[in-house]
Amino acid sequence: MTLEDKTVLVIGRGGGIARAVTLAARDAGAQVVTAGRNQDKLKAAYDGEPGIVSEYVDLTDEATIAALGDRLGQVDHIVSTASARARGKLADLDRDAVRQSFDTKVIGPLMLAKHLAPRINDGGSLTIFSGVAAAKIAVGTLAVAITNGAADVLARSLAVELAPIRVNAVSPGVIDTGAWDGLGDRKAGYFEEMTERNPARRIGTPDDVAATVLFAMTNTFVTGTTLRVDGGEPLT
Repeated sequence: MTLEDKTVLVIGRGGGIARAVTLAARDAGAQVVTAGRNQDKLKAAYDGEPGIVSEYVDLTDEATIAALGDRLGQVDHIVSTASARARGKLADLDRDAVRQSFDTKVIGPLMLAKHLAPRINDGGSLTIFSGVAAAKIAVGTLAVAITNGAADVLARSLAVELAPIRVNAVSPGVIDTGAWDGLGDRKAGYFEEMTERNPARRIGTPDDVAATVLFAMTNTFVTGTTLRVDGGEPLT
């Protein structure tokens, strides 16, 4: 799974899954460009890490996506991990939060494809993120589920239109990142419950997801699919 002499663009924050993907791609030989809305935080997150530079982009602003493409020139692989979740039951959902969720995880990657696909070198790929909520329906995750479902369809559609550029979605389940810290004291109990329920009998790690992203980038016969990294959660 070498990425020697390749340029990989990773869009997202400086921690969690985005960080794991960035470091895994760098360790596989790539020059990595990280991009997000807070470039200063990205620079601080990777301070002292060789082979990693940071850029600015806001996936809800098409002009910044086009400008990023102009600054980068050619790239080999693009990974978008950005998300904006809109959780809650139907009666409690906020329209702006739902719109932000779609704008970040579906329309943003669509605009990435529009502006950066012409800059992807032969053999390159685009990987976007879906999520387990699209496969396992539960009350309270309606907006997350429909956003992730749209991302799945986007990956398949782009795989056909952009061929031979490969386009895939990665769909994580419960992954131990800072995203769950908001549960406070309930986090340990929730993780214990998920560990007992999932066929894999454990919680996922950012490295589990990063390994799957590397597979999507380097396996040249995989396109138009959703790669699930969820411990079998939809089966329960």
